[in-house]
Amino acid sequence: MDLTERQKKLLRAIIENYIETAEPVGSETIEKEAGLGVSPATIRNEMVRLTALGYLKQPYTSAGRIPTSIGMKFYVDQLMEEKSLSLKDEVAIKEELAHPEESFDKLLKHTAKVLANQTRSLAVATDDQGEIYASGMANILDMPEFYDIDITRTVLSMLDKVELLNQVFGMLPPQDQIKILFGEELGVPYLEPCGFVVVRYTAPHHRGVLGVIGPSRLNYPVVIPTMKYFAHLLGEISK
Repeated sequence: MDLTERQKKLLRAIIENYIETAEPVGSETIEKEAGLGVSPATIRNEMVRLTALGYLKQPYTSAGRIPTSIGMKFYVDQLMEEKSLSLKDEVAIKEELAHPEESFDKLLKHTAKVLANQTRSLAVATDDQGEIYASGMANILDMPEFYDIDITRTVLSMLDKVELLNQVFGMLPPQDQIKILFGEELGVPYLEPCGFVVVRYTAPHHRGVLGVIGPSRLNYPVVIPTMKYFAHLLGEISK
């Protein structure tokens, strides 16, 4: 079933509020902030419809709603607008990484650190030799989703269990440069609340994948163009 324009605007407003707050979103919040021009009762009715269609879910006994992985995918594919990196950010990132004397493994390690800082998430970089470089473990500890020790332990264990990380990266089709994944797709306990963005980079003598791991409500409009820029830079500065 196709969503109406009003339902699309409502879903977008709910998801963007949830990305910012990590809290279930109620009709009163949307009425005040989204400017849809309809009553709270109409918003509630539309939220019920979006829930029935699988785009939203109601956690616990909260009156608010949060997006499902279906809702987040629909948002990423059809509703969100990528935000261009500012020239200031581009220059700062390039200056951070442009150390021609560095070996490629040091460059990847440095890349993971800068990417983690830029996205405020857990960042991972791999090369075709199977090496894994990670940074930003402390970043995820600030996010409510990772207050659950089982979720945090599972995510951090991915850095040691190479086969699990390869499972995530292996879901990036050979023909695609970038892929957004949600924990529900992996079938791994405790990863359901997580989101993954993976991007392929190609340098003259190396190729591999960069990944950002965080909650499913990652700020995709910012994270996606940021990762594309990092992948582009790796190809440029390692010539």
